[in-house]
Amino acid sequence: MFFLTPWGFLATLLTIPILLLYMLRLRREEVWVSSTFLWQQVLQDASANTPWQRLRRNLLLLLQLLILALLVFALARPFVIVPSLARGHVVILLDASASMSATDLDGGQTRLEGAKARALELIQTLGTQDRMTLIRVAGVPEVLLSQSSDRAALREAVQNALGSVESADWNAALTLAIGSVAGSETFGLVIIGDGGLGEMRNLPALTGRIEYLPVGRFNDNVGITALATRTQSDFPPQLFAELTNFGDAPAEVIFNLQVDGAFFTAERYTLAPHSTLPLASGNLPNRYATIRAGVTPVTTSTTPDYLLADNVAYAVQEPSPTLEALLMSEGNLFLDRVLSSLPTVQHLTISPTQPLPRRPFDLYIFDGVTPSTLPDADMLIINPPTTTPLYTVGERVEQPFVLQTVPNDPLTAFISFDRVNLQAYRQIQADWAKPLITANDAPVFMAGEINGQQVALLNFALTESDLPLQITFPILMQNLLGWYRPASTLLERNTLTLGETVPITLVGEGERVRVTRPNGTQDVQTITQSEWLYAHTQQVGVYQVDILQGDTVLQNANFAVNLFDFQEQNITPQAQIRLGQQPIELAQPNERGQREVWTWFGALAWVILMVEWWVDHRRRGLLAERARVKA
Repeated sequence: MFFLTPWGFLATLLTIPILLLYMLRLRREEVWVSSTFLWQQVLQDASANTPWQRLRRNLLLLLQLLILALLVFALARPFVIVPSLARGHVVILLDASASMSATDLDGGQTRLEGAKARALELIQTLGTQDRMTLIRVAGVPEVLLSQSSDRAALREAVQNALGSVESADWNAALTLAIGSVAGSETFGLVIIGDGGLGEMRNLPALTGRIEYLPVGRFNDNVGITALATRTQSDFPPQLFAELTNFGDAPAEVIFNLQVDGAFFTAERYTLAPHSTLPLASGNLPNRYATIRAGVTPVTTSTTPDYLLADNVAYAVQEPSPTLEALLMSEGNLFLDRVLSSLPTVQHLTISPTQPLPRRPFDLYIFDGVTPSTLPDADMLIINPPTTTPLYTVGERVEQPFVLQTVPNDPLTAFISFDRVNLQAYRQIQADWAKPLITANDAPVFMAGEINGQQVALLNFALTESDLPLQITFPILMQNLLGWYRPASTLLERNTLTLGETVPITLVGEGERVRVTRPNGTQDVQTITQSEWLYAHTQQVGVYQVDILQGDTVLQNANFAVNLFDFQEQNITPQAQIRLGQQPIELAQPNERGQREVWTWFGALAWVILMVEWWVDHRRRGLLAERARVKA
């Protein structure tokens, strides 16, 4: 046995005052007498009060000296030589990725808890001249503590390390580790995890000793590896899912769907070992916001599912590739042709005598007619015949016109009415609408938003102008459709994997963009440019994006984030790993480390202290009882 602080033995000098206290101690026993005849006892008292007395056998004294001896040993910090993995500067790479949340260790412990226990064992073997750096490996590697020899601080850092449901970025973690040992003459890297490193590219030069401590026992896991929706014209929305059994045994599971928080369907499936089951459903409702898919083992299944992070997945309805429009007209060939020529529009034409269909449309176009009750949706109203709650129709105007186009507006981009001939128009009053084309300063084309509806008013009949015969007409209709259907706030797709960055396009007006995470926390960014790269996608679930003007939401969109990573979902523990072309074997303790044992001495001193207290308490109780009996 060796000692890190041998000067602690100086505390043995405390035995001198303890012995002096016992030698100078006044040993007087109080005795009750019935007669003054017994005053001879005073002589014995005088003898007992003699200052320096011979030490007598005393159990309390022996216990106190033993406690002191144990505390002295603890202060000297005794240690024993034990095998160790590395010496000098030791870097621990602690895997905290999604697969480390698997509960296949004894007692239902997670792999991360097992990895922490292995790291704590390594901390116990640090020598007096050794240092340790702790790196938590997840989507973004994090240095928990750098080049520290403080074992208490290292233990606290390991115990406070949090798990994640992300994929681990081992390339970045190893780069960070190599950078942390720059300048160290002796160092070693210790990887603690289940071996799911994936493909390693562009690794830095790896020198020094690299060790691998495996964690994990089994590979039983059934998870959702894909979930997506698709919307097509003339077809109901479709859902595609994929279930994968990564284990060695067949698995019976129930796959269930919730649409907008309500139960939708549940089916039972049996998956063969190491197999993938594709699923498809075409029975989704036409309109929905979110879909939640879940997979659970059946109650009678004997095959466990050790990873729960991939048992839930989410999807949101993708924007329809076409805008569904309803045209109510007596038969306007120009409108029919221009709507049919636009690939982003699917329209249905009905006569004014027909009622509006029950199913909703994205856009309603009324040509020279209006229903008795206007729909609560976006509208294009051409040559409105009568007054409605939205606008007031005035007199018909017939005179020579000078048409002018309001510049710098998306609805009038790339068009000019200078060569458009107009026979007549109706005066219309709509305070909420912005005039975009005027005839002698009177509006003949207006657009705006009222009660959450986008409404455009063309104050003249197409048959009373040559607008349909000019290139301006299809461009105007294309601009209108782009206005009715503003671009999504998401540039690319609305389904991502954990940790991916999503570009958010800030379209139109707005002061701030707000992203609400699945747990309810919010990230708010002031709009200073046309695009914001959002990177806080570390939670599985549905994220909501809102474009705000003050407290008013101008636009909103959702996107879903899921695990969907075969590398993390395949929880098979690896006995050997490779870093690039370099194989890494299991760790072998070839170095000599130090394991301190002062805690055992401290614990034993505490136990004996309790014994000493009990002996003293019992002795005092016996003396008090004896005095009471004599009385």
